[in-house]
Amino acid sequence: MLRYTVQLFGLTVFALALIWFAGPGDAAQTNAAAEGVLWADTVHINLDEEPVDVETSVPQSRDTFMKSVRKLTQTAFSIRNNYMEDIDVDEMIKSGIVGMLSDLDRFSVLMEKEAFDDLMENTHGKYSGLGMQIDSRDDRIVIIAPIEGTPAQRKGLRAGDIIWEINGQSTEEMKSSDAAKIMRGEAGTSVTLTIKRAGSAELLEYDVERAVIELKSVNYAGLIPGTDIGYVRLSKFAETTSRELRQAISDLNEQNISGLIFDLRSNGGGLLDQAKETAELFLDEGREIVYTKGREETSERHFRSDRPPLYPAGKPLVILVDEGTASASEIVAGAIQDWDRGILVGNQTYGKGLVQQIFPVSQDGSVQLKLTTAKYYVPSGRCIQKPERQAKPGHQVVALESAEEDSDSLTLDDREVYFTNAGRTVYGGGGIIPDVEVERELWQPIEINLERKSLFFDFAIKYIASHPGVTPDFEVTDAIVNDFRKFIQDEEFTYKSALQIAVDEMRESVKEQEKSELFSASLAEMDRLVAEEKAQDFENSIPYIKKALKREVVSSIAGERGRYEHTILPVDPAIKEAVRIITTPGEYTKIITKGIERAESN
Repeated sequence: MLRYTVQLFGLTVFALALIWFAGPGDAAQTNAAAEGVLWADTVHINLDEEPVDVETSVPQSRDTFMKSVRKLTQTAFSIRNNYMEDIDVDEMIKSGIVGMLSDLDRFSVLMEKEAFDDLMENTHGKYSGLGMQIDSRDDRIVIIAPIEGTPAQRKGLRAGDIIWEINGQSTEEMKSSDAAKIMRGEAGTSVTLTIKRAGSAELLEYDVERAVIELKSVNYAGLIPGTDIGYVRLSKFAETTSRELRQAISDLNEQNISGLIFDLRSNGGGLLDQAKETAELFLDEGREIVYTKGREETSERHFRSDRPPLYPAGKPLVILVDEGTASASEIVAGAIQDWDRGILVGNQTYGKGLVQQIFPVSQDGSVQLKLTTAKYYVPSGRCIQKPERQAKPGHQVVALESAEEDSDSLTLDDREVYFTNAGRTVYGGGGIIPDVEVERELWQPIEINLERKSLFFDFAIKYIASHPGVTPDFEVTDAIVNDFRKFIQDEEFTYKSALQIAVDEMRESVKEQEKSELFSASLAEMDRLVAEEKAQDFENSIPYIKKALKREVVSSIAGERGRYEHTILPVDPAIKEAVRIITTPGEYTKIITKGIERAESN
């Protein structure tokens, strides 16, 4: 395999050598198709910048470089012409590029057409189809949720509907990705879906016309129930993000909100220009938002706010962050914190801030190279990127494990110290540390497995079918919990607790030593204790079970907005903490000035 990769690598470098000799004119032509956008997703991708001239950017001379290239190309040609079997040249080239990237950071990768198209779809936020989330369940395709305002929702398709056939083709053992490909197509054309629905004895047939589906960035915007505090949930940074946010915040401003909670949790990023325009909604004109810096001087670029803020500067702003807050989200959060414009609440962010550029590899655009060229820095000088996030899996494993362990165990006093504009102390080392920590919710094994096997969702669909009059404000009673207990028993739900794993290991050891009869009584007693432990696990998790059941029922009958209003905003710990900070007299000011006093005293 190594020999195969080397020969591939040689052919790839030979292609690069041809580009070298073609001169800068041909190189520019190769990149001419790379028009587009700037990413700040798990990476930052710049499609507008021209590649840096190799002659001036590579420290070694052309002769030195070409001598190395000749070694590789000679090896590659020898293998190609003399190896005992035929070589698939396309696969050789692909493996060669992968080989070149293997010692770089994990985000420098080769993207083939499907992956690139998925990235484009997520960025542009639209596609032509029916508008619903689907999944593969029990060898069939199940509708998880129709998207509001789409053909699927208007036709009356429901969460929990089983898609039995698509255009007459059975979905048995069909992958969800394959089902999605069949249902997508040109807007204005139709798809025939045969649906099996709980409570209906016969199959239902729907003829649904495809349309352009716009994927929104703002999942929810409104008031926290019982308060005059605004809440906006942003899931990604796509082409329409700033427009959606401007509309949402303008609507909230008209309601004269007393404060704003901006939720960036689990937001993995997106377009850099949208991150910049998002930060502009809160920062004074002229404020620096982020800058990039790499090996080349040309990689340093500064991005500043170009217009006055939309959300009034005198009103409290709380941004919610967690370990899923990454890249573009970290840019916004870091800029807000560094200019003392708001308070960050939650958990330390992911720490992903690499600048990348896309280079076309094939002339037909089917293969693209995503290459890291610089890193992101927020205004105080902190680098967003965590060191252990950079290496590729499988490389320097021991060093990476040690680095991650060390970084997690660092106290704040051990970290690099930086200062906000007003002098508050903030810390470097990768990621953004919030001003107020909120304890993370830890799921128990029984809860993880109930979610993983979609049993809350399945029960909710069955419950709604037998209770057609249920409304979003319903409460999960003890009787409903008991029904759910019986439901998972009927479904033969099982999972392994820590005790059960230990007992299974003991049983295997006893069996290997042929002492099963000797320990049979002890193992039976241990099995009884495992059963008791699992029964207690269910009892201990009843609060979570009630919350999850209500979430699924409300989502199925009231959509995403109903889910936020009835199952998230009233109970989410981070949101409740943000509300407390805003509504407690003097609390917001106390938090945002406490660090300044500490910095002055040091």
